[in-house]
Amino acid sequence: MVIETSRPIARVAKELGINEGTLGSWVSACRREHAGEEPPLTVKERARLRELERETREQRMELEFLKKAAAYVCPERQMAGRVGVIC
Repeated sequence: MVIETSRPIARVAKELGINEGTLGSWVSACRREHAGEEPPLTVKERARLRELERETREQRMELEFLKKAAAYVCPERQMAGRVGVIC
């Protein structure tokens, strides 16, 4: 149920009335035994993956820009190497 539907282990364990850790162990063992047997991604899943990868790239670029802008605006903070320094 967890693997086929991608439902959270905690929710499935509660529905089945078993310990979450036990179900988690079973799911991990099953995934190890069947590694490489996962079906290929659907077209919709591939599109979503590309979208998330693009979004991640954009966020990383924005973060780098903000770091550089903060270093330009407040060089004392960069030299101190601490978060507690206020410009």
